[in-house]
Amino acid sequence: MLLFFILGLFVHFVFFGSIFDIYFTSPLVHGMTPQFTPLPPPAKRLVLFVADGLRADTLYELDENGNSRAPFIRNIIMHEGSWGLSHTRVPTESRPGHVALIAGFYEDVSAVAKGWKENPVEFDSLINESKYTWSWGSPDILTMFAKGAYGDHVFTYTYDADSEDFGAHDVTKLDTWVFDKVKEFFHAARNNQSLFSKLNEEKIVFFLHLLGIDTNGHAHRPSSREYKDNIKLVDAGIKEMVSILEHFYGNDGKTAFIFTSDHGMTDWGSHGAGHPSETLTPFVTWGAGIKYPQKVSAQKFDDAFLKEWRLESWKRQDIHQGILPVDYLNNTDLFKAESMFTNAIQILEQFKVKMTQKKEVTLPFLFIPFKLLPESKQLNIVRKARSYIKQRKYDEAVSLCKELIHLALKGLSYYHTYDRFFLAINVVLGFLGWTSYASLLIIKSHFNLTRGVNKEVKKPSHLLSCSCIAIGVFVAFFLLLQGCPWTYYIYCLLPVPIWYAVLREFQVIQDFVTLLLTVPPSYFVGYLLVFILGIEILVLSFFYRHMLTAGLLAFAGWPFITQLWTRAKSISLSWIFFSLLLAVFPLMPVVGRKPDIFLVMGAGLLVLLLSLCVLTSLIKRKDSFINEELLLHLFQMLSIVLSMCVTYSTHSSLRKKQGLPLLNQIISWLILAFSLVLPLLSPTSLFERLFSILLSLMSTYILLSTGYEALFPLVLSCLMFVWIQAEQETLQQRGISCKQKVTSVRFTCSTDITQFRQLYLDDVRRAFFLVFFLVTAFFGTGNIASVNSFDLASVYCFLTVFSPFMMGALMMWKILIPFVLVMCAFEAVQLTTQLSSKSLFLMVLVISDIMALHFFFLVKDYGSWLDIGTSISHYVIVMSMTIVLVFLNGLAHLLTTKKLRFCGKPKSHLI
Repeated sequence: MLLFFILGLFVHFVFFGSIFDIYFTSPLVHGMTPQFTPLPPPAKRLVLFVADGLRADTLYELDENGNSRAPFIRNIIMHEGSWGLSHTRVPTESRPGHVALIAGFYEDVSAVAKGWKENPVEFDSLINESKYTWSWGSPDILTMFAKGAYGDHVFTYTYDADSEDFGAHDVTKLDTWVFDKVKEFFHAARNNQSLFSKLNEEKIVFFLHLLGIDTNGHAHRPSSREYKDNIKLVDAGIKEMVSILEHFYGNDGKTAFIFTSDHGMTDWGSHGAGHPSETLTPFVTWGAGIKYPQKVSAQKFDDAFLKEWRLESWKRQDIHQGILPVDYLNNTDLFKAESMFTNAIQILEQFKVKMTQKKEVTLPFLFIPFKLLPESKQLNIVRKARSYIKQRKYDEAVSLCKELIHLALKGLSYYHTYDRFFLAINVVLGFLGWTSYASLLIIKSHFNLTRGVNKEVKKPSHLLSCSCIAIGVFVAFFLLLQGCPWTYYIYCLLPVPIWYAVLREFQVIQDFVTLLLTVPPSYFVGYLLVFILGIEILVLSFFYRHMLTAGLLAFAGWPFITQLWTRAKSISLSWIFFSLLLAVFPLMPVVGRKPDIFLVMGAGLLVLLLSLCVLTSLIKRKDSFINEELLLHLFQMLSIVLSMCVTYSTHSSLRKKQGLPLLNQIISWLILAFSLVLPLLSPTSLFERLFSILLSLMSTYILLSTGYEALFPLVLSCLMFVWIQAEQETLQQRGISCKQKVTSVRFTCSTDITQFRQLYLDDVRRAFFLVFFLVTAFFGTGNIASVNSFDLASVYCFLTVFSPFMMGALMMWKILIPFVLVMCAFEAVQLTTQLSSKSLFLMVLVISDIMALHFFFLVKDYGSWLDIGTSISHYVIVMSMTIVLVFLNGLAHLLTTKKLRFCGKPKSHLI
């Protein structure tokens, strides 16, 4: 069994990582010859202002009085420069956003998980190509480009990381710090000859990273006064910086300015996914080489932004990374044509290198070149473009260069995804093989499903073994000849042993098919359709949360199609009530959009009320209630009260901008630490242990809640308690005797395999219920398939200083708490229904893998970035669910069965 789980984990880790090799490898190409425009640039220096987390609409729109929040920037748009929208990509996080701005390419999606302070891939950047760069701002961003630069020409000035505090009284200090340091820098430069001479060189970059807007957005939401006032402060600061720079350089007209953002922000103060509020950022540029404002009578855009912002008379020019925005340039037609030609040659060089690299590692008879851009066409376009420039036909040259860029980018994409189909086929074969193998293990383990199977076990044929070895050797040799990466060997060779394990059970497959033929076709087709419908509902719930509501409404009708309604009306009514109550949550707004501290307090009060009822019931039921058990119960109730007090106190303190109180922070971490220990001190009787787990986890969940989601684990747990009782009742209806009532069942570390029964079709329904409840636990209070569903306010009781991995870990634990509650209930279901955990786990694995295969085919790397980000998230979540299930199954087993000594007294385990 242990070997099987290790193998299963390995297989699923391979499947999990496969999409990043198939869909999202790094797009960088190395080995090109540098290309430069032969004409001198119009600017000697660039000043780049990046307002982190600034939404385009909040900057461009007018306030309620009809005034601009950024009068200086609006004046630039109307009188001095050009403007538009910059379209960012998923993931809308600071690291990939700044890489796109400064390095000119979109990182692969996996880079967001590789750290802010290190470079997961080597890349060139504007900063690296500069003569000197001076930068001020956040240590998370500036150090990234300093480490990626060659030489010692990049100078960074950063504040302390602890300054990035979401609970601080005034986070605009992050921006005023930058402006003050820049002023000090230029004042000092006048008295420092060495620095003065460096500043007057060409190819100089000044990079000002402004984090205050992003921090205020997370802390107070983009609609808040703090966020909007921060925009005013930044606008005034930029005005002052421009004045200082122009004065320092004597208004020489050789400075270009760019003001933009790395990403936007949702209405509820988060980012990371592909919502337009996250991907649409402002882009305003002016100064040397930039066009002055162009007044127009009409503009063609699919949105209504121009009218909303009252900018319909000023030409808007949207930009995408990677292609030179010629329309922004104010220079001669010759310069534009030469610049465009250089840009085209740069991209063509990448295409050539990519093609050569792929050709070198592909067998000649298998290589299929990109047909739209053969070498003859490349030479023809380059020759024509150069000829047009010589003939002063600049518009024709620019048009031809754009065509070459378009074809070269398509070719780059073609070679970048050259192996995609080949790898996808192998991964799908692995998926199908593994699912088949897991299904065969279930069939073999249960006589009731395999009563037609011969008991005599036949040894696998030597021909099968030799064939699989031969296929493996052939595949390995084929990959070796093509010089493929080591990961290709895993994807291509993994299906071979998996399918060998499946085919060696040919006799089982044959006899199982024979058994199925004895089942009435209508009965078989009916079960198959119900199973398929259930799987599709689960898949659709990833896209539409209300499908969970539909599923729970169907669950509410379950007692009526069984004998449960006639035999156990109280259990049936409880099941219907809590199913309908839980069905409300997927219809609610995503968590974080409408925070309400009073709902959190209400959830805490309900838990306390329920605790008092349970405590009263236990005292009445037990002849002698042990003092230690009473003390533990009261201590857990106290932790709930403390959680409520800390949550309310922290909320009030942050609202008054007084920061996170140290005492609150200490209590929060202590409650979190004890939440996994206290249940182990409770009795191992099923009901008491599960309720102890609920109390401990609820104390942590309240600290991590901002609104109605605090009620979710409570309702889910109530339904889980009813489910445990309902499953025992349904088992008794099948004539299987249950030796104990639910109230007297105890969890035990040791497992008596003689008590396990054979598998029934009803057990498939139990496995489906588990998967459905797990999906509900994930999506019941929000669509976590979108990164922007994470609300940083959830962790403010624990920390407010920006720490992405610590904050991410806390939010992940919040997501997993309902998951743990479901798994603990499932432990009880296995115990009360006398079912092998291995068999039930295998059925869950099969259902999850079928869902994962759905999402594997639905992964996209084209279309809207909202669709791309969502498709990745769906696959990652369903694969993570399968992997995490193994670990959480162990955690649930630990929480339910282990018993720690209390006050030095060992407790006996009564089975």
